[in-house]
Amino acid sequence: MSPPPPPPPPLGRARKREAQLFDPALCDTELVSVRSQFTQGRWAKARALLVGTGDDWDRRGHRVVVLAETPAATAWAREWLLAEPGSADATTLLACAAVFSALRRKGTPEAAEEACRRAAALLPADPTPWLGLLMLSRAFGTEEEFSRHFDQVRARHREHHHAHHLMVAKLAERAPAQGHDPLHEVYDFASWAAEESPADSPLAVLPVIAHAERYRVLAAAQGGSAPGSAGPHWSGRRARQVLRSAFDWWLEWEREDHPRNRVDLNFLAHAKLCEGRPAEAAALFHRIGSHATPAPWSYPDRDPHKAFLAARSAALGTA
Repeated sequence: MSPPPPPPPPLGRARKREAQLFDPALCDTELVSVRSQFTQGRWAKARALLVGTGDDWDRRGHRVVVLAETPAATAWAREWLLAEPGSADATTLLACAAVFSALRRKGTPEAAEEACRRAAALLPADPTPWLGLLMLSRAFGTEEEFSRHFDQVRARHREHHHAHHLMVAKLAERAPAQGHDPLHEVYDFASWAAEESPADSPLAVLPVIAHAERYRVLAAAQGGSAPGSAGPHWSGRRARQVLRSAFDWWLEWEREDHPRNRVDLNFLAHAKLCEGRPAEAAALFHRIGSHATPAPWSYPDRDPHKAFLAARSAALGTA
């Protein structure tokens, strides 16, 4: 008599695999460990982590945002603030948690804005509270408010990675009826930001981000159907120049030390596949490892988990 078949996997297993694949902490192993303790209410390690991060503003923003997204972040940040009144780190974390509460429709944008401004007053040099306001105005504010908050972030850190990505996504949504316009303002902004930055800055990849974000908008304008990889968006002269420059920058600099470098690599791998260059995409997938990001694999309306795995298999020849 043959043994009975194994039981089906638990329903939650696929969701767990997806959460592991799209972990917003990316490759910050120290953050992953601290977050695990923070979600259980042990905030002392989070305090030490942010103190140790200092004025590495991109890393601070990344770590605060990831911690602020966790369940009960508001409660634990408040407990920390009760134990250490006046802490700029606790106040900033509480403010960003309020932003995510507003984005989830669990809190009000007004309360989140007030919390961010309170945090900004405690540590004026820190762009992180203004990053919170930028995320808030991306969802609820006017274009003027969004631009003003971006300027406040950039005044404190001219190469702020997350803020530039948010600005590119916002600009890409303007004038969808223009179609494949190589002179669209999102391209001008991305090129300007890249040129204004030092040679080793990850913002060198920003023109690729602009290209992918505009792709998202144009696909949505076409009713959700993605333009084909052979279409003008990915095969035109501008696209080829942008992708070649970004890939060459990666080969020369490969900023593994940047906390959000896997975001850039996901966008670049996606673009290389759309361009029809799987060998170059394969090199990028090796660097990405398990640190996938939902965007741009979800563009225009795809399941990012399935899209990433299919793209990786196609590039690595395991399809």
